[in-house]
Amino acid sequence: MWKEEQHQLVQTFEFKDFSEAFAFMTRVALEAEKMNHHPFWINVWNRVEIRLSTHDAGNTITKKDRELAHKIDQLL
Repeated sequence: MWKEEQHQLVQTFEFKDFSEAFAFMTRVALEAEKMNHHPFWINVWNRVEIRLSTHDAGNTITKKDRELAHKIDQLL
């Protein structure tokens, strides 16, 4: 579930292994590129933490962030 922290939407996803985590990141990257809205993320083995905010809007949460979060949820 996405939560708001420090003007960002944040969620950590956990997968079976690194390959599943990386495949998820690839799917997210393709969606983010289509939107021209790129997340900050951290990947360690089977975990992916994603942080969304809109830099052009002063690093705050915008409709664009919520739309990308929704698309990410649909990739699971």
